[in-house]
Amino acid sequence: MITCYVRYVIDPKKVDEFASYGRKWLPLIEKFGGKHHGYFLPSEGANNVALALFSFDSLAAYEQYRTDSMSDPECIEAYNFAE
Repeated sequence: MITCYVRYVIDPKKVDEFASYGRKWLPLIEKFGGKHHGYFLPSEGANNVALALFSFDSLAAYEQYRTDSMSDPECIEAYNFAE
């Protein structure tokens, strides 16, 4: 198993928008065989950092997700929302 983390720097005034973005990815990771563990915001300290954790059974499965997600319409929509 491989667990990945993504560190986001977010605008503290756009936490609701970040939450919408995050909700888009929860089912998408699972669609490609992964397990999304959620998003984590700090309770103290910097208020502009968030982390996401998700796992795949293997590095090969993660790499396949990376390849397949680049052409998936729902993933593209999520990427565009982040822009």
